[in-house]
Amino acid sequence: MGSRAAASRAASLISVLAATAVALVGLAAPAQAAEPVLRDLASAKGIYYGTAVTGSKLSGTYGSITGAQFDSITPANEMKWGSVEPTRGTFNWAGADRVVDFAEANGQQVRGHTLVWHSQMPNWLANGNFSNTELRTIMTDHVTTEVTRYRGRIHHWDVVNEPLNEDGTMRTSKFYTQLGESYIADAFRAARAADPAAKLYINDYNTDGTGPKSNAMYSLVQRLKAQGVPIDGVGFQGHLILGQVPSTLRANLQRFADLGVEVAITELDIRIALPASDAELAQQKAEYNAVTSACLAVTRCAGVTVWGFTDSDSWIPDVFPGQGAATPYDESFRPKPAYYGIAEALGWTDDGGDPGDPGDPGDPGPTTGCAVSYAVQSQWNTGFTANVTVRNTGSTALNGWTLRWTWPSGQSVTQAWNATVTQSGAQATAVNAAHNAAIPAGGSANFGFNGAWSGGNTAPSAFTLNGAACATS
Repeated sequence: MGSRAAASRAASLISVLAATAVALVGLAAPAQAAEPVLRDLASAKGIYYGTAVTGSKLSGTYGSITGAQFDSITPANEMKWGSVEPTRGTFNWAGADRVVDFAEANGQQVRGHTLVWHSQMPNWLANGNFSNTELRTIMTDHVTTEVTRYRGRIHHWDVVNEPLNEDGTMRTSKFYTQLGESYIADAFRAARAADPAAKLYINDYNTDGTGPKSNAMYSLVQRLKAQGVPIDGVGFQGHLILGQVPSTLRANLQRFADLGVEVAITELDIRIALPASDAELAQQKAEYNAVTSACLAVTRCAGVTVWGFTDSDSWIPDVFPGQGAATPYDESFRPKPAYYGIAEALGWTDDGGDPGDPGDPGDPGPTTGCAVSYAVQSQWNTGFTANVTVRNTGSTALNGWTLRWTWPSGQSVTQAWNATVTQSGAQATAVNAAHNAAIPAGGSANFGFNGAWSGGNTAPSAFTLNGAACATS
């Protein structure tokens, strides 16, 4: 890495610590100093660790964490056909340029996503009537134009995305319907001609474990290689459900690698039915660890990309109602247990200071005793004000605390003081402010909030403090 990139890296690390000091008020300073840096851990293991990003958000805390923690970024939407060529022959590079410029300023690789896909096509293409020859020319011209623009600046391209159905048959996309399977080879050859140095990938979902779809992908890659098509890698998206990480993931990655191509986990998230409990977050941590470890165990696995690092930028709740909490950071940019699971897979050892990872033996809790008093101070038509007292009934002091509860009547928090309060579904999470992070044995801390209610305002019946159940009054 050159001196300019090193300077940018240093600036990013400084800015993320400054930003999280404001945004992550629930973390005490000593814990911040001990936070693992995923990009450094991954680099030491010979892989990259990346995230998909929304280009318009690459500033503030979002941008700082992106730059400091990840050494590869993927534009979630900015390089798709509908974004860059909304009108035939007229290109809009603003969003894609923003992502690439950010990556270069922060010493990061870029995974270009995606050149040819059945979805998010512009209307002129999706609904246009073209001869087979014209459609093939439109496709190869688009690939050539986009890859040429970023020649030498993109490390991996997802050249063709999601070509298969669930049963392993070819997806009847516009390209396959008119051109047959040859469209894939043509797209790869056009990309190679435009940038001989870029790694060229085929990418799909639900191919993570062995089964009909991954078997079909395996056969497709074999056919492409037999035809001399310049395919360098296979991307396994990794949109997973808690408790359903394929047991054959590692073996599946290995059999593709044995074909002589790179493999990568390209869009990892692990979704949970909301609200996510502490036990489910702990299981998610173990599963992020397992997926990362599977990549590390395969020599030709180039790296892992999470599909958004924060729950505030995740596609899951919009597509799978009632599910979410799928990424390594919560909606307030606080690291979740999954973040530490990734770090541990990459060789990080817990130093005892990660309050964002409830249930970890190195956390400030669980405490040996706690009690919570919850009281509604005032209530009106659709709102209320409540006060919460957290008491340390254990024998040792707390240095940082996280209180969780589940609303029984659909209430929600609208404003809080003396703590940062966030909500996912019915589960609320309160994290200490800087001035009340420490609670001595026998001591207490107070915070309050305004909330909204409709139809009922029943008090929560149970609270956990740093993962331990508390007495209530």
